[in-house]
Amino acid sequence: MEKLKIAGGYPLQGSIRVSGAKNSAVALIPATILADSTVTIEGLPDISDVQMLKALLEEIGGEIDFRDGEMNVDPSKMISMPLPNGRVKKLRASYYLMGAMLGKFKKAVIGLPGGCHLGPRPIDQHIKGFEALGAQVTNEQGAIYLRADELRGAKIYLDVVSVGATINIMLAAVLAKGRTVIENAAKEPEIIDVATLLTNMGARIKGAGTDVIRIDGVEKLNGCRHTIIPDRIEAGTFMIMAAAVGKGIIIDNVIAQHVESLIAKLREMGVNIETGDDQIFVSPGSSPLKSVDIKTLVYPGFPTDLQQPFTSLLTKTTGSSMVTDTIYGARFKHIDELRRMNAAIKVEGRAAIINGPIQLQGAKVKASDLRAGAALVIAGLMAEGITEITGLEHIDRGYSHLVEKLSGLGATIWREEMTVEEIEQFKS
Repeated sequence: MEKLKIAGGYPLQGSIRVSGAKNSAVALIPATILADSTVTIEGLPDISDVQMLKALLEEIGGEIDFRDGEMNVDPSKMISMPLPNGRVKKLRASYYLMGAMLGKFKKAVIGLPGGCHLGPRPIDQHIKGFEALGAQVTNEQGAIYLRADELRGAKIYLDVVSVGATINIMLAAVLAKGRTVIENAAKEPEIIDVATLLTNMGARIKGAGTDVIRIDGVEKLNGCRHTIIPDRIEAGTFMIMAAAVGKGIIIDNVIAQHVESLIAKLREMGVNIETGDDQIFVSPGSSPLKSVDIKTLVYPGFPTDLQQPFTSLLTKTTGSSMVTDTIYGARFKHIDELRRMNAAIKVEGRAAIINGPIQLQGAKVKASDLRAGAALVIAGLMAEGITEITGLEHIDRGYSHLVEKLSGLGATIWREEMTVEEIEQFKS
C-alpha cells in the first residue's frame, strides 16, 4: 500500500489536462455488452474503476484491448455469467451491469454494489424501472437476480432524480419491445454521453438531457466508435485547486457549460475566470477571498461531487460559509480530517459551517472516499508543512495520474510505500 505526501504552501502555475469523465466511463463500458460487434471508446481515464470494469467484462467472455485511453470491446462471446461478488463488491457503478445484461440476455445475477461509503444510496428506483419493463427482481443471498421472458416498453416515473437509475433503465430499455418513457429523468452530461453512444450503436433515444427521455426499442445494436466527454468533476477539482493555490492555471479539455454552477460560485468569491472553447483560465482575484454559501443540487445545480473539495477552499475565505449537501447527507467524513489540519469547521445535520481564514497545517490524514481524497489533496497544497494522505485506493478510483499532473504545475507531491506498521494502523 502507498501513501501520498505533499509539501504545501507553494503556488502552482501552468496548464493541466482533464481526463475523460469517470462517471461516463463506468456506464459506457457496461453499455458495450448490448452490441453485437466491437465497440471502441476513446479518451477513457486510466483509473482503477475502468480497470475493474474491464476485468468484469472479460470475466463474462468479453475480448478487450485497452491502451492509451482507447478501449476496444468485442462482446460477441459474452454470456450471462453470474457475478455475485468479487470485483462487483468493490465498485458502486457495477450496478450498470444489471441494466446492460438484462437488456442483452434477459437475465443477470449481480452482487450488491460497493464503492464509496456515503450513507444510504438505495437502488430501489433501478429495480422499479426493471420491474416496469417486465423483469422479475429478487434479492437472494446478497445478490440481485433479474429474470425476464421478454422486456416491454413502459412509462416509468422516477420518485427521485437519479443518474444511476436513469442510465440503468436506458440500458435495459434500448432492446425492449415498444416505447419506454422515463419521466423525472436526471439531466447530467454523462446521461447525454451514454445516450450518444447508444444512438451511435443504433438505439432510438430522444430527450436525453431533459427530464423526459423516450426510447423506442430496436432488435439489435451494432459496434461503433465513441469519444467520451471530459470529466467535469476533475475539471472542477482543478479549478478549485487553482483558486486555492494557483498563480494562473489553464485547465485544458473542459466544457465550461458543464461547470457553470462552480464558475458562478468562484466568481462570487472573487476568483478571476476566463472561459474558452475547450479550456478555462483561473487566476487569483480579490484578496482575501469572500465567504460564500453553497447547496448541492441535481444538475445543473452545484454538484455533490465538488462539495468536499470546495470545503477545503472555504477555509481560506474571510468570514463564515455554509455548505449544505441535499444529495448525500453523510458526505462529511472529510471534516474531521480537515480539523486535524487546523480547519475551523462544525457539522450541523446536512450542513457544515466553515470559519476563516485559517492557515491549514500539514498532518497525517486518511481519505474515506474519492472526493474526500480530493479535498485532502487540495488542503495539503494549501497547508504549511508536510501532509500525509492514506486511503489512496479511493483517489485512484477517479483521478488519473494525479501526481504527474500536479507535479507539472510545480507541486511538491509524491507517493511512498507504507511501512508494515503503518498498514496495520491504517487497517485498524
